[in-house]
Amino acid sequence: NGAGKTTLLNAIAGSVPAAAGSIVLDGAERSGEPEYRRSRIVGRVRQDPSAGTAPEMTVLDNLALASRKGPRRLLPAKPAALRRELIGRLAELGMGLEDRAAENVSRLSGGQRQALALLMAAMTRPAVLLLDEHTAALDPRNADIVTELTRRFVRGYGLTALMVTHDMRRALAEGDRLVMTHEGTVVADLSGPEKAG
Repeated sequence: NGAGKTTLLNAIAGSVPAAAGSIVLDGAERSGEPEYRRSRIVGRVRQDPSAGTAPEMTVLDNLALASRKGPRRLLPAKPAALRRELIGRLAELGMGLEDRAAENVSRLSGGQRQALALLMAAMTRPAVLLLDEHTAALDPRNADIVTELTRRFVRGYGLTALMVTHDMRRALAEGDRLVMTHEGTVVADLSGPEKAG
């Protein structure tokens, strides 16, 4: 605690200004760019499962909102085609949410909400996906499910992800590079054979 992990994510997302250095995302300097502009290329999943969704909107409406984020892309022109596309994405989660698309998110379990928040953050293929202890508030079974979904989205969409975790086992298993901080200073930076050893 107090190592600066969440502060680093906030600086990348544009929630707080960086005290020094620069933020380069998608090949461009972003340090002076406001958070709302950066949000088009930054996906974020927070520790609290309810933080990444609008609880009084339906599952489908949350997903439709997320689909409009990010770089402008062609979306199906007809609402029925968009609905089919989004229902298909919900089915990919393997949690039965495609059958609950018309329900308010507030009726979902914490694990289902976090899986939905992860899908919403990853589906637009952001330049960076920020994961702020995104499995810490979940029971072990749901944490494993969300971890597997994270692995699938990061690899399948070819995403760069920055995951903050206290779980060293998970960090070693999931990360290509492991950076440890203490009071805002990097104390270890391991990758490749160094990390494996």
